[in-house]
Amino acid sequence: MTLASTTCVHPWQRGDGYERYMGRWSRQLAPPFLRWLAAEPARRWLDVGCGTGALSAAVLNECAPRSVTGVDPSEGFLHIARSSLGMRMACHRASADDLPLPDSSVDVVVSGLVLNFVPDVSAALGEMVRVTVDGGLVGACVWDYAGKMDLIRFYWDAAAQLGTTAPGQHQGERFPLCNPAALLAAFTGAGLHSVEVSAIELPMCFADFDDYWQPFLAGQGQAPAHAMSLGAPARDRLRELLRDRLPAQRDGTLQLAARAWMVRGTIVK
Repeated sequence: MTLASTTCVHPWQRGDGYERYMGRWSRQLAPPFLRWLAAEPARRWLDVGCGTGALSAAVLNECAPRSVTGVDPSEGFLHIARSSLGMRMACHRASADDLPLPDSSVDVVVSGLVLNFVPDVSAALGEMVRVTVDGGLVGACVWDYAGKMDLIRFYWDAAAQLGTTAPGQHQGERFPLCNPAALLAAFTGAGLHSVEVSAIELPMCFADFDDYWQPFLAGQGQAPAHAMSLGAPARDRLRELLRDRLPAQRDGTLQLAARAWMVRGTIVK
Protein backbone atom coordinates (compact mmCIF):
# COMPACT_ATOMS: atom_id res chain seq x y z
CA MET A 1 0.00 0.00 0.00
CA THR A 2 1.34 3.43 -0.90
CA LEU A 3 1.95 5.76 1.99
CA ALA A 4 0.29 9.16 1.90
CA SER A 5 2.90 11.83 1.28
CA THR A 6 4.22 13.79 4.22
CA THR A 7 3.97 16.83 2.01
CA CYS A 8 0.21 16.63 1.37
CA VAL A 9 -1.04 20.15 1.82
CA HIS A 10 -3.80 21.68 3.88
CA PRO A 11 -4.48 24.84 1.87
CA TRP A 12 -6.57 26.60 4.54
CA GLN A 13 -8.38 28.48 1.83
CA ARG A 14 -11.97 27.21 1.93
CA GLY A 15 -13.64 28.75 4.92
CA ASP A 16 -16.81 26.69 4.50
CA GLY A 17 -14.82 23.45 4.74
CA TYR A 18 -13.04 24.67 7.85
CA GLU A 19 -16.33 25.64 9.49
CA ARG A 20 -17.69 22.09 9.13
CA TYR A 21 -14.46 20.47 10.29
CA MET A 22 -13.15 22.68 13.10
CA GLY A 23 -14.95 26.01 13.13
CA ARG A 24 -17.92 24.75 15.12
CA TRP A 25 -15.59 23.60 17.88
CA SER A 26 -13.59 26.84 17.74
CA ARG A 27 -16.82 28.71 18.48
CA GLN A 28 -17.47 26.56 21.54
CA LEU A 29 -13.92 26.98 22.80
CA ALA A 30 -13.76 30.76 22.39
CA PRO A 31 -16.03 31.94 25.27
CA PRO A 32 -14.35 29.95 28.08
CA PHE A 33 -10.93 30.92 26.72
CA LEU A 34 -11.89 34.60 26.85
CA ARG A 35 -13.30 34.27 30.36
CA TRP A 36 -9.98 32.78 31.46
CA LEU A 37 -8.06 35.68 29.89
CA ALA A 38 -10.19 38.10 31.93
CA ALA A 39 -9.31 41.21 29.91
CA GLU A 40 -10.82 44.53 30.96
CA PRO A 41 -13.60 46.05 28.81
CA ALA A 42 -13.11 48.87 26.28
CA ARG A 43 -9.81 47.44 25.05
CA ARG A 44 -8.39 47.32 21.52
CA TRP A 45 -8.17 43.67 20.45
CA LEU A 46 -6.12 41.94 17.77
CA ASP A 47 -6.98 38.40 16.67
CA VAL A 48 -3.92 36.83 14.99
CA GLY A 49 -4.94 34.03 12.64
CA CYS A 50 -8.57 35.07 12.94
CA GLY A 51 -9.70 32.57 10.31
CA THR A 52 -13.46 32.66 9.79
CA GLY A 53 -13.95 34.91 12.81
CA ALA A 54 -14.94 32.47 15.57
CA LEU A 55 -12.78 34.04 18.27
CA SER A 56 -13.36 37.61 17.08
CA ALA A 57 -17.12 37.07 17.21
CA ALA A 58 -16.83 35.91 20.81
CA VAL A 59 -14.71 38.96 21.68
CA LEU A 60 -17.37 41.23 20.19
CA ASN A 61 -20.18 39.44 21.98
CA GLU A 62 -18.61 38.98 25.40
CA CYS A 63 -15.74 41.40 26.01
CA ALA A 64 -17.16 44.86 25.25
CA PRO A 65 -14.12 45.77 23.15
CA ARG A 66 -13.25 49.24 21.98
CA SER A 67 -12.22 47.73 18.63
CA VAL A 68 -11.40 44.36 17.08
CA THR A 69 -8.90 43.74 14.29
CA GLY A 70 -8.36 40.38 12.63
CA VAL A 71 -5.33 39.21 10.66
CA ASP A 72 -5.15 36.04 8.57
CA PRO A 73 -3.21 34.93 5.47
CA SER A 74 -6.25 33.19 3.91
CA GLU A 75 -8.55 35.36 1.81
CA GLY A 76 -11.12 32.54 1.79
CA PHE A 77 -11.30 32.58 5.57
CA LEU A 78 -11.37 36.38 5.73
CA HIS A 79 -14.28 36.44 3.30
CA ILE A 80 -16.40 34.47 5.76
CA ALA A 81 -15.24 36.63 8.68
CA ARG A 82 -16.18 39.80 6.81
CA SER A 83 -19.51 38.33 5.74
CA SER A 84 -20.51 37.37 9.27
CA LEU A 85 -19.05 40.28 11.25
CA GLY A 86 -19.20 43.12 8.73
CA MET A 87 -18.02 46.50 9.96
CA ARG A 88 -17.73 45.30 13.55
CA MET A 89 -14.25 43.98 12.77
CA ALA A 90 -11.38 45.30 10.65
CA CYS A 91 -9.72 42.52 8.61
CA HIS A 92 -6.24 42.42 7.10
CA ARG A 93 -4.63 39.72 5.00
CA ALA A 94 -1.21 39.16 6.53
CA SER A 95 0.94 36.57 8.28
CA ALA A 96 1.50 36.29 12.02
CA ASP A 97 5.18 37.17 11.71
CA ASP A 98 4.53 40.43 9.82
CA LEU A 99 1.57 42.16 11.45
CA PRO A 100 0.34 45.28 9.60
CA LEU A 101 -0.10 47.36 12.76
CA PRO A 102 2.02 50.09 14.39
CA ASP A 103 4.01 49.53 17.57
CA SER A 104 1.98 49.59 20.81
CA SER A 105 -1.33 49.98 18.99
CA VAL A 106 -3.48 47.31 20.70
CA ASP A 107 -4.21 46.31 24.29
CA VAL A 108 -4.98 42.60 23.91
CA VAL A 109 -3.65 40.11 21.36
CA VAL A 110 -5.20 36.67 21.03
CA SER A 111 -4.51 33.72 18.78
CA GLY A 112 -6.91 30.79 18.71
CA LEU A 113 -5.77 27.35 17.50
CA VAL A 114 -3.14 28.88 15.23
CA LEU A 115 0.32 29.04 16.81
CA ASN A 116 1.20 25.42 16.01
CA PHE A 117 0.71 26.17 12.28
CA VAL A 118 2.96 29.24 12.31
CA PRO A 119 6.38 28.44 10.75
CA ASP A 120 8.30 30.77 13.08
CA VAL A 121 6.57 30.98 16.47
CA SER A 122 9.29 33.18 17.96
CA ALA A 123 8.89 35.74 15.17
CA ALA A 124 5.10 35.69 15.53
CA LEU A 125 5.26 36.21 19.29
CA GLY A 126 7.79 38.98 18.76
CA GLU A 127 5.31 40.74 16.49
CA MET A 128 2.51 40.28 19.02
CA VAL A 129 4.70 41.84 21.72
CA ARG A 130 5.66 44.70 19.39
CA VAL A 131 2.08 45.78 18.62
CA THR A 132 0.86 45.48 22.24
CA VAL A 133 1.01 48.36 24.72
CA ASP A 134 2.97 48.26 27.96
CA GLY A 135 0.81 46.39 30.46
CA GLY A 136 -1.15 44.71 27.69
CA LEU A 137 -2.12 41.05 27.44
CA VAL A 138 -1.18 38.31 24.96
CA GLY A 139 -3.07 35.01 24.99
CA ALA A 140 -3.35 31.90 22.86
CA CYS A 141 -4.86 28.43 22.85
CA VAL A 142 -3.97 25.24 20.97
CA TRP A 143 -5.48 21.77 20.85
CA ASP A 144 -3.78 19.04 22.87
CA TYR A 145 -3.02 16.98 19.77
CA ALA A 146 -0.69 14.53 21.50
CA GLY A 147 -3.04 13.91 24.42
CA LYS A 148 -6.78 14.51 24.48
CA MET A 149 -8.16 15.38 21.05
CA ASP A 150 -10.42 12.46 20.14
CA LEU A 151 -11.68 13.94 16.87
CA ILE A 152 -8.22 13.73 15.32
CA ARG A 153 -6.58 11.05 17.47
CA PHE A 154 -9.08 8.39 16.33
CA TYR A 155 -8.43 9.39 12.73
CA TRP A 156 -4.63 9.15 12.87
CA ASP A 157 -4.66 5.94 14.91
CA ALA A 158 -6.90 4.30 12.30
CA ALA A 159 -4.81 5.65 9.42
CA ALA A 160 -1.65 4.29 11.06
CA GLN A 161 -3.26 0.86 11.56
CA LEU A 162 -3.99 0.72 7.82
CA GLY A 163 -0.43 1.77 6.97
CA THR A 164 -1.44 4.98 5.21
CA THR A 165 0.67 7.38 7.27
CA ALA A 166 4.33 8.34 7.07
CA PRO A 167 6.67 9.13 10.00
CA GLY A 168 5.91 12.47 11.62
CA GLN A 169 2.49 12.86 10.00
CA HIS A 170 0.46 12.41 13.18
CA GLN A 171 -0.36 15.87 14.50
CA GLY A 172 0.77 14.95 17.99
CA GLU A 173 4.26 14.45 16.52
CA ARG A 174 4.15 17.41 14.14
CA PHE A 175 3.13 19.99 16.75
CA PRO A 176 5.43 19.76 19.78
CA LEU A 177 4.36 23.29 20.77
CA CYS A 178 1.01 21.93 21.95
CA ASN A 179 1.93 21.13 25.53
CA PRO A 180 2.22 23.25 28.70
CA ALA A 181 6.02 23.24 28.96
CA ALA A 182 6.53 24.30 25.35
CA LEU A 183 3.93 27.07 25.55
CA LEU A 184 5.41 28.38 28.78
CA ALA A 185 8.89 28.40 27.24
CA ALA A 186 7.71 30.14 24.08
CA PHE A 187 5.87 32.93 25.91
CA THR A 188 8.64 33.42 28.45
CA GLY A 189 11.24 33.44 25.69
CA ALA A 190 9.29 36.18 23.92
CA GLY A 191 9.73 38.40 26.95
CA LEU A 192 6.22 38.07 28.34
CA HIS A 193 5.77 38.27 32.10
CA SER A 194 3.55 36.44 34.60
CA VAL A 195 3.02 33.66 32.06
CA GLU A 196 0.34 31.11 32.97
CA VAL A 197 -0.84 27.93 31.25
CA SER A 198 -4.13 26.16 31.90
CA ALA A 199 -6.28 23.43 30.33
CA ILE A 200 -9.86 23.51 29.17
CA GLU A 201 -11.99 20.44 28.41
CA LEU A 202 -14.52 20.51 25.57
CA PRO A 203 -17.10 17.84 24.65
CA MET A 204 -17.46 17.11 20.95
CA CYS A 205 -20.87 15.65 20.20
CA PHE A 206 -21.71 14.35 16.71
CA ALA A 207 -25.22 13.51 15.53
CA ASP A 208 -23.98 10.33 13.83
CA PHE A 209 -20.95 8.91 12.07
CA ASP A 210 -21.56 10.95 8.91
CA ASP A 211 -21.52 14.13 10.99
CA TYR A 212 -18.02 13.12 12.07
CA TRP A 213 -16.74 11.86 8.70
CA GLN A 214 -18.10 14.27 6.08
CA PRO A 215 -15.98 17.29 7.15
CA PHE A 216 -12.82 15.29 6.41
CA LEU A 217 -13.81 15.22 2.73
CA ALA A 218 -13.41 18.99 2.37
CA GLY A 219 -9.62 18.66 2.66
CA GLN A 220 -9.24 21.61 5.04
CA GLY A 221 -6.73 20.74 7.76
CA GLN A 222 -3.97 18.18 8.27
CA ALA A 223 -6.16 15.10 8.69
CA PRO A 224 -8.69 16.05 5.97
CA ALA A 225 -5.82 16.80 3.56
CA HIS A 226 -4.41 13.35 4.34
CA ALA A 227 -7.82 11.75 3.77
CA MET A 228 -8.17 13.39 0.37
CA SER A 229 -4.62 12.40 -0.62
CA LEU A 230 -5.63 8.73 -0.41
CA GLY A 231 -7.12 6.79 -3.28
CA ALA A 232 -10.83 6.02 -3.00
CA PRO A 233 -10.37 2.36 -1.94
CA ALA A 234 -7.94 3.29 0.87
CA ARG A 235 -10.18 6.14 1.99
CA ASP A 236 -13.17 3.77 2.06
CA ARG A 237 -11.25 1.28 4.22
CA LEU A 238 -10.26 4.10 6.58
CA ARG A 239 -13.86 5.28 6.81
CA GLU A 240 -15.15 1.82 7.69
CA LEU A 241 -12.42 1.23 10.28
CA LEU A 242 -13.32 4.52 11.93
CA ARG A 243 -17.00 3.60 11.86
CA ASP A 244 -16.15 0.42 13.76
CA ARG A 245 -13.78 2.05 16.26
CA LEU A 246 -15.59 5.24 17.22
CA PRO A 247 -17.62 4.90 20.44
CA ALA A 248 -21.19 5.29 19.15
CA GLN A 249 -24.06 5.55 21.62
CA ARG A 250 -27.23 3.50 21.27
CA ASP A 251 -28.92 6.37 19.43
CA GLY A 252 -26.02 6.62 16.97
CA THR A 253 -24.52 9.77 18.40
CA LEU A 254 -20.79 10.05 19.04
CA GLN A 255 -19.60 11.59 22.30
CA LEU A 256 -15.95 12.55 21.95
CA ALA A 257 -13.72 14.75 24.09
CA ALA A 258 -11.07 17.38 23.52
CA ARG A 259 -8.63 19.40 25.56
CA ALA A 260 -7.03 22.71 24.68
CA TRP A 261 -4.05 24.37 26.35
CA MET A 262 -4.40 28.08 27.08
CA VAL A 263 -1.50 30.44 27.72
CA ARG A 264 -1.36 34.12 28.66
CA GLY A 265 1.26 36.67 29.57
CA THR A 266 1.58 40.41 30.13
CA ILE A 267 3.72 42.98 28.36
CA VAL A 268 6.37 44.93 30.23
CA LYS A 269 8.26 47.49 28.10
